[in-house]
Amino acid sequence: MTLVLVAHGTRDPAGAVVVEEIAALVRSRLGGVPVRVAYADVRQPDVTAVLRDVPGPAVVVPAFLAAGYHVRVDIPAQIAASGHPDVTVTAPIGPALLPAVVARLEEAGWQPGDSVVLAAAGSSDERALSEVRKVAQALSRRVGGPVQVGYAATASPHISDVVAATPGRVAVASWLLAPGLFHRAVAESGAAVVAAPIGAHLRVVEAVLLRYYQARCLEDVA
Repeated sequence: MTLVLVAHGTRDPAGAVVVEEIAALVRSRLGGVPVRVAYADVRQPDVTAVLRDVPGPAVVVPAFLAAGYHVRVDIPAQIAASGHPDVTVTAPIGPALLPAVVARLEEAGWQPGDSVVLAAAGSSDERALSEVRKVAQALSRRVGGPVQVGYAATASPHISDVVAATPGRVAVASWLLAPGLFHRAVAESGAAVVAAPIGAHLRVVEAVLLRYYQARCLEDVA
């Protein structure tokens, strides 16, 4: 059963490299299971093109941190357009990745006492924004203080505005998977510490594998 890993897509080549690194790590853990990469937006191939080239059943795993418009609308539409008769779509991988966010924040130089802001891409879907706020609450327990949220696009408040209004030394934790336009906005926010995107962290690989195995189990039961 082919695993189709679906990323957002970015014009930044570094972002595509990260997605391919994640796919390679997943592939190495799955042995002979085919792992294909598709993009929901900006880059090709999209989900439709990949699924048209997949023989047999497929599991589509959205490598997204929240269930926003791309997950709820674009990916299902692209699956439908492919005409593929046997596709299982999983939930996005975001909820399992908080430890990776903390690790990247510590690697960037966060220190206890820093004011922490969680940077996210933003969404027009309030359900996705609610998920981001829950992550910020969980992160606050990890860093021992309040965590505000700032967005790189689409939603408010913008990350640079939040950083400017936050007193003391500000450290920004990144709720982004890969480099690209959104992370550049975060990097230019004016914070003293800016964590790297989550990237090809072990937690990402494990989250993708978990979604795939859950889908396989459901398929076997059905």
